[in-house]
Amino acid sequence: MALDLILPEKNGLDVLKQIRHNGITLPVLILTGQKSPDDIVAGFEAGADDYLTKPFEQREFLARIRALLRRPRHIAPVILQTKSLTLNINTRKVFCRDKEVSLTLKEFSLLEYLMLHKGQVISKEQILSNLWDFDFGSFSNVVEAHIKNLRKKLNYPKREKVLETARGVGYRIAE
Repeated sequence: MALDLILPEKNGLDVLKQIRHNGITLPVLILTGQKSPDDIVAGFEAGADDYLTKPFEQREFLARIRALLRRPRHIAPVILQTKSLTLNINTRKVFCRDKEVSLTLKEFSLLEYLMLHKGQVISKEQILSNLWDFDFGSFSNVVEAHIKNLRKKLNYPKREKVLETARGVGYRIAE
């Protein structure tokens, strides 16, 4: 959606704030002649996804629209939760049965990745390619070691399966 800040009856920032207040996540590109840093910051703080000042070339406008349309439509939630396990992406804190669990950066990333794909079996190869910057090879046990450490730190009773193994396939966070 392209939105001009100067509208006949209402301020464009107020319109944008109302759009966001109503939970509408449609990408918004502000088009305006207001180009001061304060105006630009106000636009982004009101919920704009992009800001383009007039005059502009049609090519740039179309390129920005295409860029907005390439963005994912659904943004991952800040708080991921399953059973009695909660992970806050912003604060990087994990709570298991209401007790904070201290994780290494890699353990946190692994748990976050699995929780983002809750209910899906994620293969060892998917985990390696998404979380490690170099090739460990399929015979490395780095994923298994991190899964073991996660299970130990989460300390769930064996009967309460949260971090499950799909034998010969991969791992899954139970729903």
